Amino acid sequence: MQRSFFLKYPSVLVFLALLALFTVLTTLLSEAYGLGTISTGMTKTLGKILALCLLAIAMDLVWGYCGILSLGHAAFFGLGGYMVGMWIMYERTREIVVASLSNSLIPPTDQEINDAIGAQIFGVVGSSEFPWIWAVSNSLPAQLALVLLVPGLLALAFGWLAFRSRINGVYLSILTQAMTLALALYLFQNNSGLRGNNGLSGLQNIPGIGAVSQDSLAVWFLWASALALALGYGFAAWLVSGKFGSVIRGIRDDEARVRFLGYAVESYKLFVFVIAALIAGIAGALYFPQAGIINPAEIAPIASIYLAVWVAIGGRGRLYGAVIGAAFVSLVSSWFTGGRVPDLNLGFAKVVWVDWWLVLLGLSFVAVTLLAPKGISGIFDAFAHRRHPDRHGAPLGPETGALQEREAQE
Repeated sequence: MQRSFFLKYPSVLVFLALLALFTVLTTLLSEAYGLGTISTGMTKTLGKILALCLLAIAMDLVWGYCGILSLGHAAFFGLGGYMVGMWIMYERTREIVVASLSNSLIPPTDQEINDAIGAQIFGVVGSSEFPWIWAVSNSLPAQLALVLLVPGLLALAFGWLAFRSRINGVYLSILTQAMTLALALYLFQNNSGLRGNNGLSGLQNIPGIGAVSQDSLAVWFLWASALALALGYGFAAWLVSGKFGSVIRGIRDDEARVRFLGYAVESYKLFVFVIAALIAGIAGALYFPQAGIINPAEIAPIASIYLAVWVAIGGRGRLYGAVIGAAFVSLVSSWFTGGRVPDLNLGFAKVVWVDWWLVLLGLSFVAVTLLAPKGISGIFDAFAHRRHPDRHGAPLGPETGALQEREAQE
């Protein structure tokens, strides 16, 4: 009788239980539904961190399990945010325009309302016309579909061209970085249709629920982010647990051998790349409404490098390691850059942690790479006390001279 997935992999159940406990405790301590111990700003920060943990899982799938060091997954993350942000900004602006024109003696026409919305949104870049990419921005279902379609199609096109050419290693990393740099530079232009450097703002004001306070909305997004993280973690764990996971790990360790065994390596890599892009898009759609703004800087290559640092520090090749890395670095970053750490006066120099945080992060990445390649998650491995199978000296294979128990433990 085949055991259930959760019985076979109890660590997944443990993670889901801890995530549920964290969500419940945060809700009970929030200003909206609890004791008020956790401020609304901190609730939003925790919700954003959960979305970043989902993004880290996407990075771990493509890098930790498949061996593709993508330095462009922030592009898919940002595109997901832009897609949902377009609907939020359009509908929110429409509410304001309709309310302001409601006192007119002559009721405004639909065209006048549309022109006023365009002037409000694009006046900052010297335009009032809606670009074609905003064609369905008034439809929430359509924009939610684009959260998946746009990152997915970009990943499919890029991955198909790169993998069919058998580009690997550092060359592929450079290409992914070039992709996200090109996209960021395009979005910085005022004629990109997404307000250039200004980006999309006011995303924390969700249309249609103006009566809901920000403290309640912060908890709602926390719930949504926790649910998405739970589903994403469970799906990723299921994906890497069976034969598919064994194949992509084989591609990571020895791509040539896997290809020699007859597997379509390029198809596996493309599938993982696209799936990771879809997960990143969902993470972006949850993150940026909580952040309140998105601009092209969120897609810059440095954002993808941060993502790789999170996964490395947490421990790549372990889904919980990616989550730990993203959560740990994000919390510490918020602590250092939020002015909570007093400056260090050395006499001959003064260390301002807001300025030196990135240096500290870089040194931490180097230290983990050299001294603890398994990352923070390696600590859990040390405490797990994984025992070798008790075969009492029996051969580990059918051939004479197969490894014995003593040799397997060395």
